[in-house]
This record gives sequence, structure tokens and C-alpha cells, in this order.
Amino acid sequence: MNIRNFENEGRKFVNNMGNFHVLEYLQDASVSPMNASTEYFMSKMGVHRRQLVIQLDENNSAIVQAGAMQWSAGNIEATSGIKGVGDLFGKMVKGAVTKESAVKPEYVGNGFLTLEPTYKFIILVDVGSWGSGITIEDGMFYACSGTVKNTVVARKNLSSAALGGEGLFNLSLSGSGIAALESNVPYNELVEVELENDTLRIDGNLAVCWSSNLEFTVERSTKTLLGSAVSGEGLVNVYRGTGKVLMSPVAPTSSLYAATNTVAAKAAAITSNTLGH
Repeated sequence: MNIRNFENEGRKFVNNMGNFHVLEYLQDASVSPMNASTEYFMSKMGVHRRQLVIQLDENNSAIVQAGAMQWSAGNIEATSGIKGVGDLFGKMVKGAVTKESAVKPEYVGNGFLTLEPTYKFIILVDVGSWGSGITIEDGMFYACSGTVKNTVVARKNLSSAALGGEGLFNLSLSGSGIAALESNVPYNELVEVELENDTLRIDGNLAVCWSSNLEFTVERSTKTLLGSAVSGEGLVNVYRGTGKVLMSPVAPTSSLYAATNTVAAKAAAITSNTLGH
């Protein structure tokens, strides 16, 4: 099979890991007069569309977030990955507590699988290099190799997590293979903290992912309620042990792109009204 014009002057593969490839639209020519100015300034600020392209063969399958597939070429089939009623129930529970889709289709066969474009950054991770596994923030899972295992991990002290407004459970990926994560921040802006029997405290859910063997709790920033009130801090996320944490320096995962989408929509509306008059 030959696929032509995958890359051109306007889009390039900017990251590759194994059979996972990230295609970035450096210049989007598919615009109309109504959104041309918005697209222009978004491009100047590095806000580009990106797509994940996965090359499948008899040795490589891929598990994908439900509804993410855009097109495939070749003899490729989608399976549910469900091994019975008990497995379905477990996946439904897992999806409910991690804000991920309950059933993630697994694609098998020979050919190319291309996912829907996203304005978020696509980070490729070698899961095996994280040892015991990698735990990710809610909503970041995009796709992974079929050899990667998906499990749910809970925080040690669930009561404080609830008080802190954080999720009680997170998705953990382990085994060998590649994972693609959707991030609001590019990989080269993430801060990597390596811990050796040490402690990291973060005010807010700035952590993108962390080693699954780290002890993850939510605690008061000081030992007493009075001390927390004086310091102006409340509950913080705490990571203890030996491992590493990738941390965003700017904003929580759930808020940054909501704001971006709102600004883009307002800019498009202003442009439309201006052209209309």
C-alpha cells in the first residue's frame, strides 16, 4: 500500500516512537473567510492541529480511546477487547472512576490507523522505561500499544482527596509498549522531578504523570489547621518514594484548553460579525 501526501509543506511528522507517529499541521490551509484570522493568530502562537498515526501489523495492535478513530487503511479490524460479562463490568467501573471511556476498542491487522485531530499536544511515552508503570492524570489517555496493561490505582487517603477536590482514582499503564497522552503542555515544557526516597508536594493537579510505585496522597500543607490558614495553603498533592513525576508549570490539565476554546470561539464570532458588516 502506498499513501501519498501524508506529509507536505503544511504538515510534518514531528515525533516518532516505534510504530506511533505524531503528524502536526504547521500551516492549516483548510480555512474559510470566517475563521481565517483566528487560524492565522493561532498558528503564530503554535496552536496547531495534531494527529496520531499508528502503523499496525501482526505483532502490533493498538488500544484507542473510544470514538478517536478517523480513518484506517489496510486490513484492520476493531475489537471490543471485552472477555465476558465480568470483564465488561470491571471496565465500566474503571471508566466511571477515571473519567475515561468504559470500553476502549483494540485495533488489529495490517495497515495504518489515523486518529481524530486534536489541538492538544500528543506525548509519546515508552511505558517499559517507567519500571512498575506510569500513572496518568484523568482524561489524558489517547492510545497505547496492545501489550500495555490498563489498571486503576487509588489514593492512599481517599477522604482528603475528596476534600481537596481531586479524583480518587487514576489510570495506570504498565508492561511494555508505547502510550500516547493528550497534554495541554508540550513535552519540552514539562518539569521532570526524579525522587530518591524523597517527597514532592504540589499545590493543585499540575502533575501530568508519575511513577506508579510512588505513594500518592492528599495532605494538609502544614501539620495543623491553624498553620494551613496562616500559610494561605490548604491541601496539596504529595508524592513519596523513588520514581519520577512529570509536572506542568502553568495550569491544570482540565482548564487550559477550555479557556483556549472559549477565546477561539469569541475571536471567530468577532471576525464573523466584522465581515458581515
